[in-house]
Amino acid sequence: MKHIARKRFGQNFLHDDHVLNSITESIAPRVGDAMVEIGPGLGAMTEQLLRTLPQMHVVELDRDLVARLEKAYTRDKLVIHAGDALKFDFSTIPVPAGQKLRVVGNLPYNISSPLLFHLTEYAPLVQDQHFMLQKEVVERMVAEPGSKVYGRLSVMLQWRYQMALLFVVPPEAFDPPPKVDSAIVRMIPIAQPLPCDAATLEAVVQKAFSQRRKVIRNCLAGMFTEEQIAAAGINPTDRPEMVAMEAYVALANSLSARNPA
Repeated sequence: MKHIARKRFGQNFLHDDHVLNSITESIAPRVGDAMVEIGPGLGAMTEQLLRTLPQMHVVELDRDLVARLEKAYTRDKLVIHAGDALKFDFSTIPVPAGQKLRVVGNLPYNISSPLLFHLTEYAPLVQDQHFMLQKEVVERMVAEPGSKVYGRLSVMLQWRYQMALLFVVPPEAFDPPPKVDSAIVRMIPIAQPLPCDAATLEAVVQKAFSQRRKVIRNCLAGMFTEEQIAAAGINPTDRPEMVAMEAYVALANSLSARNPA
């Protein structure tokens, strides 16, 4: 029986063989890799990866798709974790000594940002991540200061990862086709990110970009004085999208120093 894509799960199933091959080449799976796929869907990418991998893990929320995968693969080939990736503890996946986890997935557009932030908790355990996302989201992730799409997502993820947009995937590669282009992003965790408290950085960045049309001096009024902003190497009359990730980290660290826990 054909599975009907469920809008509430943000399901768009990739079926284009050329695109699947290109993604597999980008991931470059190796025998012995500890690989987990988020949202395997009908298993098109899973099948590609299992041509190289003796075993892999998947996290799937849709019970009908879980049942399909259970029928298609034995547990020694595919370990299925039935549940919500937003709540899944990725540290529970066994990884051979000396290795780190590799994460892949066609992420549902409706939960992409929360899921990316959830995965930052496991960055020290991860070797790399390859995701299919809405092209607009990937452009925001990799945007540089000065770009109109540079914002909170850019700063928070660039603090933890080196990222690159690899290639764009058109709507017709999916069933049903989404209304937007998609893109493949590669995310490699930074081994030693700039020291900073994540919650404090999030608070600073959130406040800065809440009024992105204003100059940063006005955006951060009440949190920082003009002098404190300048001390972090920032021109107080710049707009938030002009400020580099490193400068936001400097601001967050100055706030932490003034308000020690």
